[in-house]
Amino acid sequence: MRSIDSNIPRIRTQTKTRKIKEICVRSLSVSDQEVLIEIVQKRLVEQRRHEIAANAQVTLLAFHEGRASYGTVEDLRNEFEA
Repeated sequence: MRSIDSNIPRIRTQTKTRKIKEICVRSLSVSDQEVLIEIVQKRLVEQRRHEIAANAQVTLLAFHEGRASYGTVEDLRNEFEA
């Protein structure tokens, strides 16, 4: 287990890195900052799509293996009461 003291250098490095990023972003024009925001938002959407697709594959596999099922909320309640 890591001690709190062992995390301090990592935290300081992360803080420095964040400050450097902020300085870089501030150095951009407003227009370029808007483009950067758009790029990051699109990347986040794409990343989330990949996560959803991966979760769907895992769920389908579990369903085909009989480890998962589907139904209504009422079906779920009935299953818990059984």
